[in-house]
Amino acid sequence: MHIVNAATRRPHALGIVCLTSAVLLGTAYMAIAGAPMRYLGVNLGALIIGLTLLLLLERAARSGQGWTDGANLMMAGALLATALFGSQADGIARWVYWGGLAMQPSLILLPTMLVAFSRFRNVPATVSIVAAAVAMALQPDRAMAAMLVICLTALAVMRPDRHVCTALAASAASFAATLIRADRLPAIPYVDQILYSSFDLHAVAGLAVLGGLMLLVVPSVIGWRRAAESRAIYVAFGAVWFAAILAAALGNYPTPVVGYGGSAIIGYALSLLALPKFSSANALATAPKCGAIDEMPTDGPLSVALA
Repeated sequence: MHIVNAATRRPHALGIVCLTSAVLLGTAYMAIAGAPMRYLGVNLGALIIGLTLLLLLERAARSGQGWTDGANLMMAGALLATALFGSQADGIARWVYWGGLAMQPSLILLPTMLVAFSRFRNVPATVSIVAAAVAMALQPDRAMAAMLVICLTALAVMRPDRHVCTALAASAASFAATLIRADRLPAIPYVDQILYSSFDLHAVAGLAVLGGLMLLVVPSVIGWRRAAESRAIYVAFGAVWFAAILAAALGNYPTPVVGYGGSAIIGYALSLLALPKFSSANALATAPKCGAIDEMPTDGPLSVALA
């Protein structure tokens, strides 16, 4: 119980546990389904890369909001570059190739941008979200545009302000633009529609996929219950990954983390950066006001949680 209590008070550590468990459940599904061993290696390698980036960037994120603003603008620029110059399939440009692997930058960058926006709302952050919305319309990517709308709507309900309303208006227009163009990409084995096909394969495979998807929203549920002052952040985190799961359930879009593909795995790890350091009443009593990076010392380095 002490270990469980400690984990639930440390959102980063809890997120690492949930991500690792979801990836392992996903590899179990792929092993049962007879996926190539390379697929399992790609997902496990993405987990290592994602957690390594989390450890390296966690310290840099303490430098303040200026670092966050610059990072958001760079990520928005990367999404626009993907829309304009990325690899295309049937007129859709969502991917870049790195080391022979297809990566989807929106699954890596957009969750991080949205969770960070829930904490830091200013002109640069709003410009970044609007630029990301334009990129999703240009690609087009209906699933990621829906992620924008769902997350920003939740934020607008909880804590409306002009930055959120501006970003929400841009995301709604982006989503409407994606609805105009047909998305006829076929389902890819071990990537799309596996929430259903896994149960057709075997009950254990289906439960592995379902359990892994449920783990993705656990940090937001625990954070909502334990950290009243940071609920907007946890709502954004939960809305982002719920939207990704919903898109995978309704269309031919990647099933996050448990399906084949490293983009969502790395994206989930990076989105943990914007979560508060602690999720307890005592920690919140001394936490800085909204709009400032948490400066509180962690109870043990993240490397311990990773181990």
